[in-house]
Amino acid sequence: MGAAAPATRRRLKLGSVLVGGLIALLLVIQLYPIIWLLLSSVKAPKEFNLRPIYALPEGFYWQNYADAWTRGNMSTYFRNSIIVTIPSLALIILASVAAAFALEIMRWRLQKLALMTFLVGIMVPMQIVILPLFTIYYNLHLINNLLGLILTYTAFGLPLTVFLFSGYIKPIPLEVIESAVVDGANIYQVFFRIVIPMLMNAIVTVALVQFFFIWNDLVLSMTFVNETSLRTIQTGLLNFVGQYGQRQWGPTFAGIAMAVIPILVIYMLMNNLVIRGLTSGAVKG
Repeated sequence: MGAAAPATRRRLKLGSVLVGGLIALLLVIQLYPIIWLLLSSVKAPKEFNLRPIYALPEGFYWQNYADAWTRGNMSTYFRNSIIVTIPSLALIILASVAAAFALEIMRWRLQKLALMTFLVGIMVPMQIVILPLFTIYYNLHLINNLLGLILTYTAFGLPLTVFLFSGYIKPIPLEVIESAVVDGANIYQVFFRIVIPMLMNAIVTVALVQFFFIWNDLVLSMTFVNETSLRTIQTGLLNFVGQYGQRQWGPTFAGIAMAVIPILVIYMLMNNLVIRGLTSGAVKG
């Protein structure tokens, strides 16, 4: 018994060291590309030709960011991404919460068929519907139109968000809603004053997931928009590389950093709400 205790402690210590080493390795894999990107974005043009690619910058060459913002048209790409992202998120969240409320709380005909239709939408690959969608948009003059992108992101985002919100709404006690109805609340008051506040953590979590998808999308924006003045950030970065070529990597890295930094800031600010929303969904689901 006396010899077994030190052996157990050694095994626990070895296990802790292995787990710590694995966590450190994962952190390096996750953080190194971001740090390398940020450091490369402040290198002077001559450093890309005269020094190794992994070398630290000799100073902070902020002109790269100015060139990316003005000559690289990043200001236009940012504006277009914001114009597309915010209305899409608002439509997705409002429509999906309302649909989940109708599917889980209300009782009506074809309720299960409607839920199955949304579930089928999750299983349909995006690539299958792009060509027929392009034909429809061409006939409706929605090619090279940001409204077409907003409608597309909303349509592709609805199936998954309806499914997620159905899981979040299901555990809400019906007694709470029935009490509100008995007190005189109509269906809109129940939806906006009771259901929406109880789903705030879930709304933040789902909104962030959809925000990452829309902000980082390349396939849909490349398919439906080809005018430079209407491009979003991701498609704009492709044009950016073509404009500067290999001789001016500094503005290119600065443009990529400007596309990544907002995502990191938003996630860090809302990290606690996201974890709370995921945890509540796991417990209640």
